[in-house]
Amino acid sequence: MTEHNNALSDDADSFNPAASSLAGQVDRAVMDELLSIRSSIDNIDATLVFLLAERFKATQKVGVLKATHKLPAGDPGRESAQIARLRRLAEDAHLDPAFAEKFLNFIISEVIRHHEAIAEDHQISRQQA
Repeated sequence: MTEHNNALSDDADSFNPAASSLAGQVDRAVMDELLSIRSSIDNIDATLVFLLAERFKATQKVGVLKATHKLPAGDPGRESAQIARLRRLAEDAHLDPAFAEKFLNFIISEVIRHHEAIAEDHQISRQQA
C-alpha cells in the first residue's frame, strides 16, 4: 500500500461517526436519532464512492478504446442524451434535476479530462514505438 493510501486508510479507521459539535447541547434522544440518520448517510456516502470508482474504471476502458482508435475524448451527443436521461431519473426520484445535471456535468468533465490524458499517453507511446 502506498503512503497516500495508508493515510487514507488511517483517516477511515479513525473516523468517529459520533463526532458532532452538537454533543452535550441537545437532548440525548435527539442526538441518538441524529446519529442513527447520519449512520445511514455515512453508508450511502461510502456506497457512492465505490460506485464512482467502478464508473471511472469503466470510463477508463472507454478512454483506452477511444485513444486506440483515435476517437475524440468527448461525445456531445452521448453527453446530451445522458443529461436528459439523468434529469428524468432525478425527477422520478424527487431529486432536483438541476442538481443531477450539475453532478453529471462534473463527472463528464472529469471523464473527458481522463480521456484526453489517456489519448496523450497513447500518442506518446506510439511515437516512441
